[in-house]
Amino acid sequence: MDSEKFTIEPSSNDTVEREFTVSDVPGLRSSASDADRKSLMFDVIIAGCGPTGAMLAAELRLHGVRVLVLEKETEPKSFVRIVGLHVRSLELMAMRGLLDRMLEHGRQRPAGGFFAAINKPAPKGLDSAHAYLLGIPQPVIERLLEEHAIRRGAQVRRGCAVAGFEQDDQGVTVELADGEQVRSRYLVGCDGGRSTVRKLLGVGFPGEPSRTETLMGEMEVGVPQEEIAAKVTQIGETNKRFWLRPVGGGAYSVVAPAAGVSDRAEPPTLEDFKQQLRAIAGTDFGVHSPRWLSRFGDATRLAERYRVGRVLLAGDAAHIHPPTGGQGLNLGLQDAFNLGWKLAAQIRGWAPRTLLDTYQSERHPVAEDVLDNTRAQMELHSTEPGPQAVRRLLTELMDFDEVNRYLIEKITAIGIRYDFGEGPDLLGRRMRDIDVKQGRLYGLLHRGRGLLLDRTERLAVGGWSDRVDYAADPTAALDVPCVLLRPDGHVAWIGDDQQDLDDHLSRWFGKPAN
Repeated sequence: MDSEKFTIEPSSNDTVEREFTVSDVPGLRSSASDADRKSLMFDVIIAGCGPTGAMLAAELRLHGVRVLVLEKETEPKSFVRIVGLHVRSLELMAMRGLLDRMLEHGRQRPAGGFFAAINKPAPKGLDSAHAYLLGIPQPVIERLLEEHAIRRGAQVRRGCAVAGFEQDDQGVTVELADGEQVRSRYLVGCDGGRSTVRKLLGVGFPGEPSRTETLMGEMEVGVPQEEIAAKVTQIGETNKRFWLRPVGGGAYSVVAPAAGVSDRAEPPTLEDFKQQLRAIAGTDFGVHSPRWLSRFGDATRLAERYRVGRVLLAGDAAHIHPPTGGQGLNLGLQDAFNLGWKLAAQIRGWAPRTLLDTYQSERHPVAEDVLDNTRAQMELHSTEPGPQAVRRLLTELMDFDEVNRYLIEKITAIGIRYDFGEGPDLLGRRMRDIDVKQGRLYGLLHRGRGLLLDRTERLAVGGWSDRVDYAADPTAALDVPCVLLRPDGHVAWIGDDQQDLDDHLSRWFGKPAN
């Protein structure tokens, strides 16, 4: 069998979909008319062209799905906030051939000190070929992902806000703020923590409102760097929500606790920063000439459902939490990776009956865990004696490799294991990027299809070859004979029996084509 021969993906012109059952879905209209069905210009409309929305659009386009992305802002963000791509997100970028482009614009940093800013190095032998943090300006990552989606064929319309929608058993009619209507098979809300789609859908967003608020911005300073470093070191011993760090070009990143909780729609002023710096450090460091100013709170909320009928939620529209640990953007990217191939399978007509349901059953618990660990981290940021005592104890415990490894795998999302049933520990986990005969494993996943990596050279994907690739490599660095990978890199099956493999191919990739 030729392991380097791949099947060309189907044309976007032959998009099909299985019958969709809408029983017991609140607010869903009965079957649309023939005219409605003919007006389906798109398969998926995505509200929001942030990292989550752009990534999802690109994932759908890998499978020939017709995608329209609606972004209410007319221009991309102008302020340069640095965000961090954690290990799992870097792996996803490598799976789609995007990592080199990201590395050109980012700065690699050690993968340690993430949990509550407790300064511990990453444990040795972290199980990834990309065991580092990539600091990258947020506007850059958004631009790169949007360009990637457009290159794949997604349509992006800026200055278009979703004002309403109505779904039926054939699709979703979306009304824009200017009164225009567009129609698609599915709508996905990737429109942030104040998601219009989520609110119109009526999905509950329970959790806790902000109790504290933090100011963040970039500005120039008027005192020597040595004076700043000394003061930040002194205060940072107890206050982990305070820092001034050089970001280049004479500017500093400034973070300080706010005086209270305010309306986040109103940006802070330079005077707000000066007042808080004086209150905490006894000096305002002569800050001036701000590049951008913002504030964030510690509100923590999780959508009760990720899907109602033909409308789904992803990214901040589905969950919000404090930024401690730098997990928010990464969590949204990973939502998009999980959802993209499943929604595409539903549209193309080969999805098993419950495949799309696994988006919520897999990703909702992951978000719950992120919300809990950010709650814990925020408590450890408190300057009160009790939380400070717990912080000192945890700092000691993190000297044990097992504790440190557990926490960093949690923050970087490489410790996730989806419940695929009983089996070896590798089942349900993501597969690390290993050397294979064709180069690197992740290089075989660039097209967003499943992959059978066969060390026995005896198995075949047969009637699933239009959606699953095959690679035979008896020298692959595996402790098991064969693995079946989903398009998101998670291990769906382990073994060496063809009939057992066929059963699992059916479970994840539907009926064979022949």
